[in-house]
Amino acid sequence: MKIKITETVLRDANQSLVATRMPFSDFEGVLEALDKAGYHSLECWGGATFDSCLRYLNEDPWERLRKIKNKVKKTPLQMLLRGQNLLGYRHYPDDVVRKFVACSVDNGMDIFRIFDALNDFRNIRVAVDEVLKRKAHAQGCICYTISPIHNIEMYVKMGKELESMGVNSICIKDMAGIMGPQEAYDLVKALKETVKLPVFLHTHSTTGLGPITYIKAVEAGCDGIDCAISSFGGGTSQPPTETLNYALKQIGYETGLDEKVLKEINDYFRPIKQKAISTGLMDSFVMGTETDALVYQIPGGMLSNLIAQLKAQNAIDRLEEVLEETPRVRKDLGYPPLVTPMSQMVGVQAVSNVLSGERYKNVSKEVKAYLKGEYGRPPGEINPDLMKKVLGDEKPITTRFADTLEPVFEKTKEQLKGIARSDEDVLSYIAFPQIAEKFFKEREEREALKVTYSIVKI
Repeated sequence: MKIKITETVLRDANQSLVATRMPFSDFEGVLEALDKAGYHSLECWGGATFDSCLRYLNEDPWERLRKIKNKVKKTPLQMLLRGQNLLGYRHYPDDVVRKFVACSVDNGMDIFRIFDALNDFRNIRVAVDEVLKRKAHAQGCICYTISPIHNIEMYVKMGKELESMGVNSICIKDMAGIMGPQEAYDLVKALKETVKLPVFLHTHSTTGLGPITYIKAVEAGCDGIDCAISSFGGGTSQPPTETLNYALKQIGYETGLDEKVLKEINDYFRPIKQKAISTGLMDSFVMGTETDALVYQIPGGMLSNLIAQLKAQNAIDRLEEVLEETPRVRKDLGYPPLVTPMSQMVGVQAVSNVLSGERYKNVSKEVKAYLKGEYGRPPGEINPDLMKKVLGDEKPITTRFADTLEPVFEKTKEQLKGIARSDEDVLSYIAFPQIAEKFFKEREEREALKVTYSIVKI
């Protein structure tokens, strides 16, 4: 049996270890090697990469995708899409979701891993439908978490719902690396007995469980796993590619990976890792094994963001208090899985609760929107006292929030005449208005400088 391995170094490993600050120039030289290694897919876009390109790296995320596609000719490119949230942190109208998917396919995307932070699949239907219409691969996600209300029966029911939606495959998304080997075996087995679709597993090495969990999942019939090349593997990233490749081959599975090319890729990324460590971009905390995550259930990307947030406020000494507050906030909010945007919302609220010295003294506008039902159906019951404090007598909505949103793409395109150069620019602006506008302005300035420089040179 062949196990499909997805390489995450360009997206999730980058996001988990260096807060998605790896510029295109850092990995451009290794793209051909990544293409010939034999991976099932190369996860290289989506998640926080879009925001980070515009906000920190002065890169056009669409151009990054085109440049990757230009060099990766054989291996399918894969992205992480937050359903109705796309790559932002709020819900967008259906016309924007459809346009975003269409443009992503046109720019080179092959596989869309689509999730909703609350496992409210009303929020992924439009994205899945458009991916299928565009003849790309729609992979529906089950966000895995542990709580008093989550169990195998609930997850299997989700698998059936995804299958009936028409997805091409299913991914169990274990954002925090909290899935143990037995849980993986039981859940994968139950899904494989229930649905007729390929099942993939995504986890992190945060707690040290990752490699063992993968092996047991494969024994239960898992079709594919996510790994990161070893210099960017482990810690809050994915289990190392070479390690899993070695172990799987030893116990009789095929992977299709070329060890010599894997070594070439790893040798390429080693100095990039060293640079990230020496500049402080890669914190030692995210490189270790944190078994406390089995208690706090905090995903790798969320952990690195919490550390950055506390450092910015000169309060890193209060990390332990924030880690203890996080599960309490999560319980108050009805046990949402800690994945974007819920992980950010829960994390920011936990930091606020600790630093302000009073729980819910300040409630973020995102948490207020969540309590109003704008993000979807909470998995469990929300703390009634918190609801009362924030909403008063206002009743939360129970319908799909996107149904209340008017189409905005064409209207925004009209507004951006002379500013946006393409539909892709319009989508960047809709997702991140102020950041995109700043990027467009700086792009104009950079290009004007180039022209001036070339004229002077002549």
